[in-house]
Amino acid sequence: MSHTAHIPSHRKPRRSASKIALRAGVAGGVLSTLAVAAAAGTANAAEPVSETIEMPTLTADLSAQIAQSADATQQAADSYESRAEQDAAFAKAAKQAKEDRAKAEKKAEAERKAKAAAAKKAEEERASRATERTTLSTQSTSGSGATASASASDSVAPASGSVGTVISFLKAQLGDAYVMGASGPNAWDCSSLVQAAFKQAGVDLPRVSQDQSVAGTPVSLSNIQVGDILYWGGAGSAYHVGVYIGNGQYLDAANPSKGVVIQDLSGYPASGAVRVL
Repeated sequence: MSHTAHIPSHRKPRRSASKIALRAGVAGGVLSTLAVAAAAGTANAAEPVSETIEMPTLTADLSAQIAQSADATQQAADSYESRAEQDAAFAKAAKQAKEDRAKAEKKAEAERKAKAAAAKKAEEERASRATERTTLSTQSTSGSGATASASASDSVAPASGSVGTVISFLKAQLGDAYVMGASGPNAWDCSSLVQAAFKQAGVDLPRVSQDQSVAGTPVSLSNIQVGDILYWGGAGSAYHVGVYIGNGQYLDAANPSKGVVIQDLSGYPASGAVRVL
């Protein structure tokens, strides 16, 4: 008998293979179950995590869309407001243009009427002057020199009217002396007498005969009328002037020997004539 036989063995008794296998099977099943549960738990836990991760992205996109929508709405509102302001400005401009056009038409009509009235008045004045010239021509006496001067004082000129005023003034100076450079009231030279006569009718003529010969509208000697200025010499270089009084006669400050007289054109034909009235 072995000397160790009476000593109890400290080794754990061996388990049978079936028990071990059973236990291993049980343990494997439990572990498998835990693994499956863990996997399921992990899977279940992953879903909330996945949703939590994606939510901020969806929320950010939605916020951006809302912001874009708000911007688009504001832009549309600004566009509508701008268009409304433009429409109001166009309406105001159209109204102002209509008012301006009405004022312009009214002003043009007033100017047209004023021009028509002025033209009518001018025509009446021309007709009046023509009548005056005809009357003065009929009233003028025949003859020349001293005889003409004497009879001229008996003729009657119209008391009013531009042409009549000129002729009346001239005839009132008959018999005055001729003095070169004199300008009245009792002595004249040719151009100073003409200048003074037309001044009575409100016409300012140049002082010298050269300028007086181009001061008005040129007329042919065949068409001269009472009140036309006659000149001798060239237009612009005339050396003498007088005033036609009708019936082939003119009145002038002739020279130192004659003074202011009425003369016949036939005895001293003029070079040309101008009309200022």
